Amino acid sequence: MALGKDYATQECSIARALEIIGERWTLLVIRDALYGVRRYNDFLVHLGIPRAVLAARLQALTAEGILEKRRYQQSPPRDEYVITERGIALWPALRSLGLWGRQHYTEIQLRYFRHADCGTELGPYGECPACATVVPVEDVLMEPGPGLDPDPADPVSRALLVPRRLLQPLELPVQPGRV
Repeated sequence: MALGKDYATQECSIARALEIIGERWTLLVIRDALYGVRRYNDFLVHLGIPRAVLAARLQALTAEGILEKRRYQQSPPRDEYVITERGIALWPALRSLGLWGRQHYTEIQLRYFRHADCGTELGPYGECPACATVVPVEDVLMEPGPGLDPDPADPVSRALLVPRRLLQPLELPVQPGRV
């Protein structure tokens, strides 16, 4: 029996969610949006994703209200993609996937996620053990871990080596030909 193209016969909220976010590029676009990536070219160079795939994923995520397309330049017209509350609500799922991947596939810590107010590393559910509270995404400080390449090739990866809060827009120096 051939694998279907959707989960229409599944009466399950996980199946419904997979209809929207269940493709690997989609989850990586959402991850990058949480990291502050907003511009098409920044997604493109950081992810190494084919242009057509990126365009389709951004369009789908915008249509679903996970990202919002905003004009940041009029001439020539250029847009950025800002994560919405609906997209931010995916943070716990992505955090859990990251922890699961580290536990089962690599032992090297790539990134630390800390409570910006006190510096304590977050627990597995996004909680601050020191403050006994779930930390809002905007109060999560992301820092590079020992497993990250200290001299990555692309400018987005280089910018993400600096400790920063999640959701903070990533600003890269303007380079010739950069869109």
